[in-house]
Amino acid sequence: MHAFRRPASLAVATLALALTFAVVAPARERTRAPVDDTAATWRADVVKMADADDNAARRAYLRQRLAAAGMAPTAQTFAHESRTGENLIADVSGSAGQPLLLIGAHSDRVDAGRGATDNASGSAVALALAERFHRAPLQHHRVKVAFWDLEERGLLGAAAHVAKGEDKPALYVNFDVFGWGDSLWMMSPDVDAPLVAASRAAAKAHGLEISAGKQYPPSDHLAFLKAQWPAVSYSLVGKDEIPRIIALISGKGTDPAPRVMKVIHSPDDTVEQIDAAAAAKGIDAVEAALRAWDAETR
Repeated sequence: MHAFRRPASLAVATLALALTFAVVAPARERTRAPVDDTAATWRADVVKMADADDNAARRAYLRQRLAAAGMAPTAQTFAHESRTGENLIADVSGSAGQPLLLIGAHSDRVDAGRGATDNASGSAVALALAERFHRAPLQHHRVKVAFWDLEERGLLGAAAHVAKGEDKPALYVNFDVFGWGDSLWMMSPDVDAPLVAASRAAAKAHGLEISAGKQYPPSDHLAFLKAQWPAVSYSLVGKDEIPRIIALISGKGTDPAPRVMKVIHSPDDTVEQIDAAAAAKGIDAVEAALRAWDAETR
């Protein structure tokens, strides 16, 4: 996450969600792996990305995984000043006439550490959801998945994509720093938005806390919001970390520093930090929320 840096010093009712579960649950049970397999697959994806030699190798792994799942990606190259980058974008499911749900995460990492939490964790969530929506498509939205390059250099990959002005999504859903914890942290410009209500209900159903609002570190969702394209972002962290992270990004000190600030952008950002069981619960909750949102919107 670009600013998860260590500091220098329509409302969706619960009943509607339950009805949605009743509609989609049989298909989901037939098409996705149990939670235990979700955790193992997510962890394996994080490990592979963390073990990759560089960002190009991380993209190569994602390209291989997407192709194996029947979602061969296209490369979207871009340049910014002296840098060149490559986004990966794949069609997941749905037909051309449907509004677009775009899910994504940045695949690049900084030099320090292995980028397991920031952001192999978020990339693995986007990949897991893409596989689920590929096997069991949404009712009213087509889905694409994107993996952005050069987020760590200033959200450059997502900004390059938005600048093209092509295929504006009905909603972009971002994932950044999704490695452990008991709480979904959701950035939404509108706390009364349908997806926020759906996320609250889904988090509760899956035994998670949730914090939703505008205060959230910069990540790729900002490139979309700057262009007035709808966007939200999710992280998974400890509930007690959120107010301290907000304090830090607001320029206030906090002691002790939240765990995430000690891990990301440091030599400690390794696979030893991640919690696959927690991430699997988060994946299930976000999937349920997006399916409820899809059922209520066009």
